Amino acid sequence: MPAALAHDDPVALGPYRLVARLGSGGMGTVYVARGAGGRTVALKTMHASVAADPAGRTRFRLEIDAARVIGGRFGAKVVDADPYAETPWLATEYVLGPPLDEAVEAAGPLPERAVRALGAALCSALGQLHRSDVVHRDLKPSNILVTAYGPKVIDFGIARAIGDDHLTRTGSAVGTPAFMSPEQATGQEHTAAGDVFALAGVLVYAARGSGAFGSGQAADLLYRVRYGEADLAGVPDALVPVLARCLSKDPVLRPTTEQLAAQLHDGGGEFADHLPDALLGDIGRRAVDVWGIVPQRAPAPAPPPDPGARPASAAGPSRRRFLSLGGGVLALGAAAGTAVWWKNRDPARGEPTGGSAVGTRNLEQLWMDSGWRETSDSAPVAAYPLGDKVVVARGIPGAAALDAASGKRVWESDPTLHSWQLTVADGTLYGLRVTDPTTSKAAANGTDCVVQRIDPKTGRARNTAARLTATNDQIVGNQLLCVADGVAYVAAGHGLTSSTDLDARTTWTLRAVDCADGRQRWSRPLPKRIVDSELLQFLSAKVVGDCLVTIEEPESGELYLAARELRDGSTRWRVSYSPGLIAPMRSSLATDATHVYIGGRRLRAVCLRDGKEDWNTPSGTRYGPPTLVSGVLYAVGENIGLAAYDAATGRKLWTEKGGTADEQARSWQPVIGKSRGYYRNRALLRAVDLSTHTVAATYQTDADRFYAVPQARRIIAAGENTLSLYPLK
Repeated sequence: MPAALAHDDPVALGPYRLVARLGSGGMGTVYVARGAGGRTVALKTMHASVAADPAGRTRFRLEIDAARVIGGRFGAKVVDADPYAETPWLATEYVLGPPLDEAVEAAGPLPERAVRALGAALCSALGQLHRSDVVHRDLKPSNILVTAYGPKVIDFGIARAIGDDHLTRTGSAVGTPAFMSPEQATGQEHTAAGDVFALAGVLVYAARGSGAFGSGQAADLLYRVRYGEADLAGVPDALVPVLARCLSKDPVLRPTTEQLAAQLHDGGGEFADHLPDALLGDIGRRAVDVWGIVPQRAPAPAPPPDPGARPASAAGPSRRRFLSLGGGVLALGAAAGTAVWWKNRDPARGEPTGGSAVGTRNLEQLWMDSGWRETSDSAPVAAYPLGDKVVVARGIPGAAALDAASGKRVWESDPTLHSWQLTVADGTLYGLRVTDPTTSKAAANGTDCVVQRIDPKTGRARNTAARLTATNDQIVGNQLLCVADGVAYVAAGHGLTSSTDLDARTTWTLRAVDCADGRQRWSRPLPKRIVDSELLQFLSAKVVGDCLVTIEEPESGELYLAARELRDGSTRWRVSYSPGLIAPMRSSLATDATHVYIGGRRLRAVCLRDGKEDWNTPSGTRYGPPTLVSGVLYAVGENIGLAAYDAATGRKLWTEKGGTADEQARSWQPVIGKSRGYYRNRALLRAVDLSTHTVAATYQTDADRFYAVPQARRIIAAGENTLSLYPLK
């Protein structure tokens, strides 16, 4: 169980009150903590001696970055952090589930079906890291938390960018010997293949309760990892050849995470369906016990005894460590069933709500609604100004219209209407009709997709704008890309399907349909999708002049920027695009009459006529997606913060002054108001004055996507489970 606080533990860190200790190690301590609204988090700190070392602080910031990259689906979502505080800290959600080593110790080795489901899910988690050029380097049972919804990978204290040898001494082995790769054990470069080796060792442990290279002293383990053969005795026969390939000494011979996932599991069923009852029972008990933790603090140690007195023998029982420091970053998402609203403190009263790295006051959001959740990492939030309302769609509860001034929900739509099936154009709300196969009497191949006009006052379908023949409205991957000049552009599938998976026989087309008369202007075939894929084929789309500009992801991690002719849908040009991160590409495209502007490893201006680059910024600085306003291109640069460029020439006009920019988030385009530009930095939304180029204010936020609502002078912000509103100046 969590232990009592030590007598000298702080009462609070940042806005979080400490409740109990989860564990302590050489680097720091992990606590159970609660926020002002009652949210329970796991809060990790650094020991003072480690925090005094600049390299230690740098590692801590890198750990925060890696935790944010893996996100809440595959890891413990970062709620808040302050790596610059006197005592640096990181707060994550509190996950309901034990570490894998404790699960195996308590309930025994997992059955083969559970091992396969666990392995496939961990492949997805590692794939998320690797696509962002990050390797974990310390994957082991204690760093994997098992929940009813899937495993979560934690503890990124030694994670780093692929190919980056900063903070790593050549020839030294860093990690856990029993789960190291041979190359890591010799102090060589640990690539994504090294994480696959460690994953195989984890699955061997899950299947039989012991590691692939035994136990013992670190030197013995390192020798076996480098030169010995993996012991797979006791592993289910069908898994032996799969794991043996992953444990090859040669990294080139190991499968990728995608290849391994396909060999382990077909993706059928919920994750909990594969877990043994004993483990599910343990997860349930932890869900209840976390709310019963009573804050306790151990008394200060007694003063030294009189030298002449005889010492008393006190051999009390040692307290079993609940979790190691590495495995102690657990998470519990705040209950999302009821909306909670927080009013901003009056700035005139001078009531700061937390510290700021740049000397400005941290202000709370104007309001926040916690009654939302996303159904998939591939389901982007969509927010659209519509008169005095904001229409937001993101997973569950489908779509809703919010009053921009108060945050009150005006209406909610059917939750089967996903965010990628809704758009606003010329003051009109459009959506794809979706047939719920669990309640509909429609045939297995569904009914035709229909583009509908939606009443902005009620959220109900008003009338049919266009029908797409030979399509299936049950396919969740159908996308309403955009509507422009009365024409809707739709990516739709046709074929047999279930409510969640794609069938191999599904065919896809990109169509243009006239919303005035329902006439189909053209239809173009699209590539087949991967079976069971959760990817949306189009991340962003926009009509510019006489072409439709899109960012497409036909395969996982493979992006293309393309332009199609509006007259017939033919491809004008299509170029490979490797921005490094996928999520930012769901931002709205920055375009003018002649160019589309994109971020990534450089900031670039791509000519709409031929797809060629007219200018790009020097290499060495990565950029998030830009925002174009009045000929000025605004983007968030790595270690730069907010910067402005002349869109015509690419000349840098200015960069953010003062403060620290090394925690900037490049996951979304900046929001630009009349006098301020906004972007996320650490757990704060920064407002940068566009005249002085300095930070004018900061706001507390757990959101990572931001949309301007100019008419209401507001910014709508979306986090994993929340919507919030901020002033736009």
